[in-house]
Amino acid sequence: MKYELTTNFIEYKGKKLYQIKALKDFDNVKAGDLGGYIERESNLSQKDSCWVADNAKVSGNAEVRDFGEVSGNAEVRGFAEVRDCAKIYGYAEVRENAEIYSYAQIYGYAEIYGKAEVRGWAKIYGYAEVRGFAEIGGRAEVSGNTIIN
Repeated sequence: MKYELTTNFIEYKGKKLYQIKALKDFDNVKAGDLGGYIERESNLSQKDSCWVADNAKVSGNAEVRDFGEVSGNAEVRGFAEVRDCAKIYGYAEVRENAEIYSYAQIYGYAEIYGKAEVRGWAKIYGYAEVRGFAEIGGRAEVSGNTIIN
């Protein structure tokens, strides 16, 4: 086991989310470090070095695995997946059935939802939205108030 749920919790959008605590050292995380908040253990894999940090929240059936990272005030919920080496941070939201993977980065106030996919080295930031069945990949950058549907 690399982390455990603590008794510290917050109530967020009608759900109780528990703060996590690292049980061993990995990457930049040290044993004893407190992380972000998850609703249940299935939200964050015990394998590899994926992590939820700072004030980030993962809930519902969302899953962070492999080397994925959710930090800052970011939120991942619904059935969303963050995997491989993807990073979600700032105030970004990933929800519904969205998938973020490879080395993709979602940050700022960006929102990814629906069945959207963001992969490769793509960056979505600012107030951009990627939704519906949109797919963004390669080294694409979507920013500002752009909406990709």
